[in-house]
Amino acid sequence: MTKFRVGDFVKYNIYADNAATTAMYPEVAEIMRTYFVDDFYNPSALYRQATKIRRQIKNARETIASKIGALPEEIYFTSCGSEADNWALKGFVAAHKNPVSIITSQIEHHAILNTCTFLESRGCTVIRLPVSHTGIVNHQAYEASLHELNLPSIVSIMLVNNEIGSVQPIKEMAVQAHKVNACFHTDAVQAMGHIPIDVNDLHVDMLSASAHKFHGPKGMGFLYVRNGIKIAPLIYGGGQENGMRAGTENIAGIVGMAKALELSCKNMQSDREHIAKVRQAFLYAVREANIDCIVNKAESNVEGTISLSIKNANGEMIVNRLDLLGIAIATGSACNSRDMELSSVIKALHIPMEYAVGTVRISFSADNTIGDALIVAREIAKICV
Repeated sequence: MTKFRVGDFVKYNIYADNAATTAMYPEVAEIMRTYFVDDFYNPSALYRQATKIRRQIKNARETIASKIGALPEEIYFTSCGSEADNWALKGFVAAHKNPVSIITSQIEHHAILNTCTFLESRGCTVIRLPVSHTGIVNHQAYEASLHELNLPSIVSIMLVNNEIGSVQPIKEMAVQAHKVNACFHTDAVQAMGHIPIDVNDLHVDMLSASAHKFHGPKGMGFLYVRNGIKIAPLIYGGGQENGMRAGTENIAGIVGMAKALELSCKNMQSDREHIAKVRQAFLYAVREANIDCIVNKAESNVEGTISLSIKNANGEMIVNRLDLLGIAIATGSACNSRDMELSSVIKALHIPMEYAVGTVRISFSADNTIGDALIVAREIAKICV
């Protein structure tokens, strides 16, 4: 954290919106530069320089697969997590002739929710499961919905929620889905690089991820598709991505994403321990400041994401006031932050309105310090107490 003075106002430079995006690792930026400037060749060409690029793509695919327990041929590169989410659902529906039954939750990312609405307009049946006040899918409703399915069917439940950080019991849910022959997809955008992920242990059939959420480049993601799962190609054209997603590969992005995931997994344990201390310091400071708020969380949460619903406050006003001080937080999902309505997540949690309107999201990374946490809590208290 750096501190500087502008005019008569003391300002900070504290970034606490890491659930929106993360700073790229310097090592990632360095390795990507090579593929923008020197090794810029088209991997589909026949000359020796292109052969080297193809090898780098192969190595990156193997690296990513190894970090999640997948096979290299099960990894498909995309432009982002939203694309991967769209492809998982639309691709599954397109690969089956009959209308598909879809189960999802009320607190998914809009890349899933809006895709489900679109597919519903095309004849699919969509069941949107309620969640508890801690953001965990209602188990009884899920079990009941599985028995209502008509084949073919797919379940899509996010691993970690992007607004409150709750971790869903994906393994148990996937096992239950397979008992009725349903395919299981998870949006792991907020989980990848932050908690251990093994697709075999989780029993998932498809998984979406986005590089910029784990200190990689924006505009890069991937979709894991278990061998044997049928989905339709996303883009027709050349033979890239085994004929499933045509278009010249983003070499710098692919190599950068692989490097970022490698570093995130290497640093994961120490980062989680550090972020847990930052989180603890922040919540302690909030309590000490007597801020009347609800901490929106589940029994199992990622350490970095903290959602506060502050009584008789206005989340947008808090974000703007902190921005004037050089502190960056959010009201909720960055993908929907300009929409001043309550987010679908906060609505689904049934938070009392006098608290819900004052919801803000603080998301720390390993770059943040305990000092950052204390300053953010102190400045929120000045605004709200």
